[in-house]
Amino acid sequence: MIKLLERTIGSLDQRLLLLAPPSTSIPTAFNNVTNDSRRHSRLVREMQKLRGGIYLEDGALGRDQLTVDGLHETVEDEKSWHLLTLDERQRVTGCAWYLNHNNSTRVEDLRVRVCPLARSEQWREKLWRSVESELDRARRERLRYVEVGGWAVSKLSRCRSEGLLLALAGYSLGRISGGCLGITTATVRHCSSSILRRIGGAPLDVDGAAVPSYYDPRYRCEMEILRFDSRHPNSKFLGLIELLCKQLANVQVIARPRMAPVGLQTVMHSGFVWPSAGMQQPSLGR
Repeated sequence: MIKLLERTIGSLDQRLLLLAPPSTSIPTAFNNVTNDSRRHSRLVREMQKLRGGIYLEDGALGRDQLTVDGLHETVEDEKSWHLLTLDERQRVTGCAWYLNHNNSTRVEDLRVRVCPLARSEQWREKLWRSVESELDRARRERLRYVEVGGWAVSKLSRCRSEGLLLALAGYSLGRISGGCLGITTATVRHCSSSILRRIGGAPLDVDGAAVPSYYDPRYRCEMEILRFDSRHPNSKFLGLIELLCKQLANVQVIARPRMAPVGLQTVMHSGFVWPSAGMQQPSLGR
């Protein structure tokens, strides 16, 4: 598996693409940045179509939760970085979003606030305290705090370990950005949560007890809330993550132009600029 991933990472510039969100400065580590609003929008729609098809087939979503043309749209799509894997014909075969938050972020601003445990009398307060503790730690250590989600991988690509590649790339993006603490809701389906655990993800902890998995009726599956630290992955994958950091420098980043001032007003160009995470995997972090 490690050797296969090393070979895949070696040709990463042909297999991986990054989409940047608006109003974000793109790290200087990236050498291949293109402003292309049309392509950015097309790839976002292609990614949403892929997610919609996979989640519908898995039974995680109903037809009524997609757009008329089968897209799975989320508010995070407009604000996040998107990591996309491509096939030989440059079609999207896998995706994950990665959402950066600033230092003033509160639990109320995170997606975890709407998970079933946040409505549980037994776990609501404990979950809140646990996430607050992570946010405080990020502030103390001057790290970014990120959410990861929207992980979806086509059936054929799952056999090529693209889900694992996307997860590793999330760690690498965090390291390139100066380090981060993060959180994701990961499905147990397709071993998504176990993949993240293998890399270094761990359950939230409060008063010495792990926050338990839970059933999410919205996605009709068992989910886990996992935290991670991009600086401290499982040592088994550290070499791959460091290799990915180097290779990401040449991966194409598609951005959309920033807002530009016009007199006393500003207008939004027809495009985007550079982030965010769920991985929602083969179902991770929806």
